[in-house]
Amino acid sequence: MERIGFIGLGTMGSAMAGHLVRAGHPVVVWNRSPGRTEPLVALGAGVADSPAQVAASSDVVILSVSDTPDVEAILFGAGGVAEGATAGTLVIDTSTISPSATRAFAGRLAAHGIELVDAPVSGGSEGARNATLTIFLGGTPAAVARARPILERLGRTITHFGPSGSGQAVKAVNQVVIAGVYLAVAEGLVLAIKAGLDPEQVVAALGGGVAGSWILANRSSRMIANEYPLGFRTSLHLKDLGIALAMARELGVSLPVAGLTAQFENGLVARGFGDEDMSNLARVIRELSGLD
Repeated sequence: MERIGFIGLGTMGSAMAGHLVRAGHPVVVWNRSPGRTEPLVALGAGVADSPAQVAASSDVVILSVSDTPDVEAILFGAGGVAEGATAGTLVIDTSTISPSATRAFAGRLAAHGIELVDAPVSGGSEGARNATLTIFLGGTPAAVARARPILERLGRTITHFGPSGSGQAVKAVNQVVIAGVYLAVAEGLVLAIKAGLDPEQVVAALGGGVAGSWILANRSSRMIANEYPLGFRTSLHLKDLGIALAMARELGVSLPVAGLTAQFENGLVARGFGDEDMSNLARVIRELSGLD
């Protein structure tokens, strides 16, 4: 069984690393905030002092961090993965970052005999906890084949789309699509409330028709209550939309709904709501409609 190093133990990473420890993999972890390693140590994981040390003691290194600069620093900065890894090491990046940067990182690692698979995930904190994530893969067929048995411990729908950066490109598409659905559900629910309808009854009825969706089923109650406990941070979705909008500009694609959603989320972050679940887009629609 391959030795696994896991870097980045936030809401998603800690759950994913836990599944791998429970599956019997020898796992070594590292996180910028050392306190987050304690629950995994209790499960049997080891702790490294740096990403380089993680790589030196692992066959496969998995990353789960916030943004493109974080991935670059962890891979290539002082004490980074590239310092400790040897030829034959596989890096799996489950972060959501720039597709073009991913391609560049893959090229830099390949010069040292290290393969990179981009494997961004969708499914939120629930998917991470339940090992039901959807995972989008980019990389060589051989690297993906090696990564797949590990990723099958973390998710249910795992699809290889092509060379490095392909997984990140699909994740950008995913974030554009969910932006529109979150916004549409928020608008529909506010319309129902203002019309004097029972919004929970409306949700139950819509769920059996074409308007049914995971977001309607799992996030409508938050929008109705105007309370947004964390599932997926608004600030992170805003970062993801920035990646998607940059990709769209490069390709000459117009994304009006994604652009509007990014404006709303930028305002929410500026007002201190960036750490709430992104279903708080309903907060904006409720306010614009005079509901709050």
